[in-house]
Amino acid sequence: MKKKFNSKAMIYVGPHLILFLIFICVPTIYGIYASFTQWNLVNDPQWVGLANYQTILFDKSSTFHFQFTNGLKNTLLYVVMMVPLLIIIPLLIAVALENKRVKFKSVFQGILYIPGLISVSAAALIWSLIFHSKLGVTSNLFGTDFSWAAKQPYAWFLVLVISLWGGIGGNMIIYRSAIAGVSADLYEAAKIDGANSFKQFTNITLPAIKFPLVYTFVMTTAGCFNVFAQPLMMTKGGPKQGTHVLMMYIRTLAFGHGESIAGMASAMAVLLGLIILVISAAQYYVMNRNTD
Repeated sequence: MKKKFNSKAMIYVGPHLILFLIFICVPTIYGIYASFTQWNLVNDPQWVGLANYQTILFDKSSTFHFQFTNGLKNTLLYVVMMVPLLIIIPLLIAVALENKRVKFKSVFQGILYIPGLISVSAAALIWSLIFHSKLGVTSNLFGTDFSWAAKQPYAWFLVLVISLWGGIGGNMIIYRSAIAGVSADLYEAAKIDGANSFKQFTNITLPAIKFPLVYTFVMTTAGCFNVFAQPLMMTKGGPKQGTHVLMMYIRTLAFGHGESIAGMASAMAVLLGLIILVISAAQYYVMNRNTD
């Protein structure tokens, strides 16, 4: 039987579909095309095939190869350090707030969630003043007199602090909502069987919120790969470009001073997108297989 076209559904879906095509699909397709060209955002793109990718991946004497490898290394370092913190800490806080003995839960939740609503620029200004070499609270409190952003590992510490401060609240809200949906009868039965808090957490809470965990793990990883504002605002790339992540190189090549090298920047962006896609798919597959 032939299905009738549902015009009412299209009224709701249509605008979103149009916006998705215009602002997501079209820029993505054109960005992939631009990665195979030499383009300065002014003149027409000149097709160069795989030349950009060959330079980025294999020409060790090229500045673009150094930028890609150094940026990717720093990005991976950020992901490895940040993702576990943004998963474990919000989860532990959510579990703690579900304890009946904790009062003013909504107040604590609001305090932890508000930093995520503040723009990175404003947050960077706040934390830059806190860690200022002369005027900062930390310098006066501990008697230090040095620039945190100019030395390692302190430059990475600044980036991690502002990222963690602004990123805890979102995942915490997801975990709290998921934990609130777990039946209290399961915990009561576990207590009767003699299970302590840790066993209740590992045998009841974690299995019950496996899908929110998969979602936050994949989305947090993808978000950390796209890190840009935190190292830019806090360390300007750090000492010896030690916190210069890949998105900063891409932005500089495409929209920095001098003539734009948008074709090369697009090739780096495409490679980063492929890396995120592969890692996200692998995470989703492994975690779903282990939680079935």
